[in-house]
Amino acid sequence: MVRSLWPDAEALPADVDETPLPAERPWETAERLARAKAEAIRQARPDALVIAGDTVVALRTTNGDVQLAKPEDADDAKRMLRLLSDREHRVISGLAVASPGGIRSCYATTTVRFRRLTDAEIEAYVATGEPLDKAGAYAIQGGASRFAEWTLGSLTNVIGLPMEALQQMVAGTFRG
Repeated sequence: MVRSLWPDAEALPADVDETPLPAERPWETAERLARAKAEAIRQARPDALVIAGDTVVALRTTNGDVQLAKPEDADDAKRMLRLLSDREHRVISGLAVASPGGIRSCYATTTVRFRRLTDAEIEAYVATGEPLDKAGAYAIQGGASRFAEWTLGSLTNVIGLPMEALQQMVAGTFRG
């Protein structure tokens, strides 16, 4: 998505531990990890404009928010999809922009409602391999597009990078 704004953008992986901290709220996890990734790349490219992000899927329960990061394996992906079935959840993306002048960050939240998923649908989707490297075990722009009944908020946020917030941050007009 970044290449739609900057065709020459280079994608670099940031080696950051993505484990949520104890008692950390989902938006805190997403923003902290985005900042950590931006800082890691800024160390390697101090003169560059660095854009980094991280996405967390959060499900409200009676015991508080459950954060769903990337699944550990196919069974974990199935577990996550069963949790999301017939429920609303929040997709929270942290976004950080680093430059030689400093680093700014924010987060964006989109609410998504999944319809009731059958075990056969979950099995078939997980068998594609698509959910194995996605927060919450799904890609709304891929095979899981048929699972969402509705979304409230930025669709690009659910895909993984809130483009509206990014454009505002780079332009210096973000107020979030």
